[in-house]
Amino acid sequence: MSNISIVNLSAYTSPVIQENKKNDFIEYGSDNNYFQYLIDRYLYSATNGAIITGVANMIYGKGLDALDSNRKPNEYAQMKSIIKDSDLKKIALERKLLGMAAMQVVMEKKQVKQVLHFPMQTLRAEKCNDKGQIEAWYYFPDWTKRKPSEKPKRIPAFGFGNGNEVEIYVIKPYVSGFDYYSPIDYSGALPYALLEENIADYQINDCQNGFSGTKVINFNAGIPTEEMRDKIKRDVLNKLTGARGEKVIVAFNQNAESKTTVEDLPLNDAPAHYEYLSKECFEKLIVGHRVTSPMLLGIRTGDGGLGNNADEIKTATLLFDNIVIKPYQLEIIEALDTILAINSISLKLYFKTIQPLEFVDVSGMGAETKEEETGVKMSAETNVELDDFLSSKGEILPDNWVCVDETEVDYDSEEELDLEINNLNKKSTLSKIWDFATSVGSKPNAKSSQDKEIDSFKFITRYSYTGNQSPEREFCQKMMSASNNGRVYRKEDLENVNSKLVNDGFEHNNTPYNIFLYKGGPRCHHKFLRKTFVNMEGVKIDVNNPNAKTISVATAEKYGYRVRNQKEVAMMPNDMPSKGFHPNNNNLPIDAQ
Repeated sequence: MSNISIVNLSAYTSPVIQENKKNDFIEYGSDNNYFQYLIDRYLYSATNGAIITGVANMIYGKGLDALDSNRKPNEYAQMKSIIKDSDLKKIALERKLLGMAAMQVVMEKKQVKQVLHFPMQTLRAEKCNDKGQIEAWYYFPDWTKRKPSEKPKRIPAFGFGNGNEVEIYVIKPYVSGFDYYSPIDYSGALPYALLEENIADYQINDCQNGFSGTKVINFNAGIPTEEMRDKIKRDVLNKLTGARGEKVIVAFNQNAESKTTVEDLPLNDAPAHYEYLSKECFEKLIVGHRVTSPMLLGIRTGDGGLGNNADEIKTATLLFDNIVIKPYQLEIIEALDTILAINSISLKLYFKTIQPLEFVDVSGMGAETKEEETGVKMSAETNVELDDFLSSKGEILPDNWVCVDETEVDYDSEEELDLEINNLNKKSTLSKIWDFATSVGSKPNAKSSQDKEIDSFKFITRYSYTGNQSPEREFCQKMMSASNNGRVYRKEDLENVNSKLVNDGFEHNNTPYNIFLYKGGPRCHHKFLRKTFVNMEGVKIDVNNPNAKTISVATAEKYGYRVRNQKEVAMMPNDMPSKGFHPNNNNLPIDAQ
């Protein structure tokens, strides 16, 4: 009968997720300490640690920004005050390292006051409710040291609090079959991280023991009991194994014939064997983490110089960024969008990249896409949608269309308009013939509901922007500039333009408002002027002759050409009730529903 005892390395097993009837929380791992197991593999495997650190740095990049920060400075400032960069860095690291990340959402009066990183390894999920929802998470600083009598702290999950307490938001990507905890995306490579650690320990021990081979220790004083054999084996293993195993064996023998013997079991081709195992671990970890090129982590695997691999680095960077980094970033951004929505903050968030600008091909990109890809902030004066609206819808009428009246409309005194015909006729003499000019996309002949032909006279109504000549808002600045340059607009175009595109940040509940009525939004000091034009083609008029034929608005109305708009069209929002603010939101236009 053989009395040789075999010592096996513990085989890697996937984490056990099980319910314990004695607890309200769900354990993670057979010892309820799987998160720490992952942290150890991060700390003690050189390749695994380098990859995780590198990926986390790429996820965070140069920090969080917003494409519309210039148009929504107040919301952007609130976002920056709610969550700090230092917390975002920790969240990015734990999302990669642990497969999940937790945020502590501080609520007060049903508003988000602050978002902080929360150590994921200290949390355990509460058992799901009947709808499969996790209503709370349990906190304990070190689960390995928790005594059965100690109760972990219950913290409500995000959306399950009372609006005046701390809530926990856990970024937990969906994985089929995992309801409580999401596995890491490199789980298939995790055994190689452990193997790399063991190789390092073995080589250190080998070096410290003078590169001697594996030992077989024989005890020649008879066969002790099984209990004694187990004790002797444990004592020897504790002394001689591990990275710091002792070099000297001290044995006590009754005589020379019964002395303990130590025999070497040499490992043939040890250097080649270690090299193979190390390379295998490295390659499997690279594959498991989906690293497109080791060069991304600053690791050269060949003899070529760094410059010789420039094309490889560029291609690998773009691929890695799109298939690995961006999905992580989107998860974090979606979580932040959900949290910030509580405070009615809606921003186009993105993480600024750390990849070199020369790696990004920006040809054909719009301004926002270019900013998101490069991290280079758009100019505060840049609003592509507004510029497009101004150029494509704004008309500069040819010289055969003559402005015969430019007036503010007082709808409260509409019935008195006909009585003022004589006065209006005196005020509205032909004053200007517009120079012919057109722009790309301009449609001066587009029909409007306010266009009409009466007694061979063709009448049209257009609108120009007027008011404060030194506006602060980009929308008002560009509208004023367009009007000063002679551009006029149809009523339909002003009513139908999407305010969220041309004047983002002033809508209510993310719903566009009517630009025609509420211009640049609450407290705006601008309004639209109604301009009446008549087509004078074929009509000879000496504009310098005081007796020249004139056509006023009132005269046009006598011909049957009447234009009526809502009274707000001729009002500055600042002169409206509540300064143009929405009754349920004092930052937004009154008509936004």
